[in-house]
Amino acid sequence: MMTAARSADSGLAGPGELDRYPYADAPVADRVGTPVWEGADPELGRVGRRTAGSRGRGLHGQLVQQLGQMIVSGDLGADRPLVPEEIGQRFEVSRTVVRESLRVLEAKGLVSARPNVGTRVRPVSDWNLLDPDIIEWRAFGPQRDDQRRELSELRWTIEPLAARLAAGHGRDDVQQRLGDMVEIMGHAMGQGDALTYSRADTEFHSLLIQVAGNRMLEHLSGIVSAALQVSGGPVTGCDRPTEASLAHHARIVDALAAADGGAAEAAMRQLLTVHPEVERVVPAPREH
Repeated sequence: MMTAARSADSGLAGPGELDRYPYADAPVADRVGTPVWEGADPELGRVGRRTAGSRGRGLHGQLVQQLGQMIVSGDLGADRPLVPEEIGQRFEVSRTVVRESLRVLEAKGLVSARPNVGTRVRPVSDWNLLDPDIIEWRAFGPQRDDQRRELSELRWTIEPLAARLAAGHGRDDVQQRLGDMVEIMGHAMGQGDALTYSRADTEFHSLLIQVAGNRMLEHLSGIVSAALQVSGGPVTGCDRPTEASLAHHARIVDALAAADGGAAEAAMRQLLTVHPEVERVVPAPREH
């Protein structure tokens, strides 16, 4: 049930300001029932003001996170409009926060706003599935299995190519940094430090793509980083790191140092096959 609107000193906009909201409301006749808010965080407004944001995002970012998760999970569907006033009352935030949050979601392709129709959830085919936030929301929602499979397949497609291309762009500083990451990963694995291993692994793969000399591939480095963060869970980037996985990272570094693109590509394919989350969807190369 919606909570009552609070006074102006609480941060909510004053009466009548809804009319200035750029997203048109749906006609009253179209407002059948109320959105399914179960599972939403009713304390969003108060928590945001106390802690200055969840994960450093602030109140506006928290609302984007909450609404995005509800849309991706199917709790908010296209069967009814998203009414800004209801959202503001439910989460106890100002209409300015609601307006900016819906703009962010529209930029991600999750919602659309049209005059006389209102703001509605768009079909999955319109979503920007390469957006890091949507990747995260899908990976920890009902679509988690599909999301992780699709991410694994995407990595299998782009990372071996990036490794081959990177071998032709030898740079001593990059070689040193990649080697440092392998060393950090080895130390972290020995200490059982999954978080440090994950961070070093993420930097390794992102840096490799960035030095491939292909700007379009470079734009995908953030997607690979997101994939590593959700591949095996909320913390570990490489699910169950092993000596074999570490050895393949080292082979990639050696191949890059030797400017051997074929060896770098092969080592990356072996590395991705080693990962348990990839083995489920990408078979090892068949022998002919």
